[in-house]
Amino acid sequence: MKTKSSYEDRQNHIPVLKTPKIDKWEFMYPNSDTDLRIEVPEFTCVCPKTGLPDFATLVIEYRPVKFCLELKSFKEYLLFYRNLGIFHEHVVNKVLNDSVKAVSPKWMKVTGIFNSRGGIQTTVVANYA
Repeated sequence: MKTKSSYEDRQNHIPVLKTPKIDKWEFMYPNSDTDLRIEVPEFTCVCPKTGLPDFATLVIEYRPVKFCLELKSFKEYLLFYRNLGIFHEHVVNKVLNDSVKAVSPKWMKVTGIFNSRGGIQTTVVANYA
């Protein structure tokens, strides 16, 4: 007999979750090997099990082809997560997927460095190539 986890059915909606739009702007050096790095030292979301806040530094690195992330809309996009119960692994992958969809980069990497809680620190890295 399978025991049901208290986490089951809590995250099924994440891949299709409607998030705020991330705007973009046209990059004028499309053939250059320019790499961008965005650091977000005050990212917050909520633990889906306890409802307590999770704090992290997100690092978004990418090489634009034609478009770059517009930072004001990206900041508003990230604020969406402030009250959302979501696993660390899902945050990083959702941010990666939404950002790739917005700007179609050559490559992108999103790293989430989540603050220690209960003696455990989590770092999650997701890549798009």
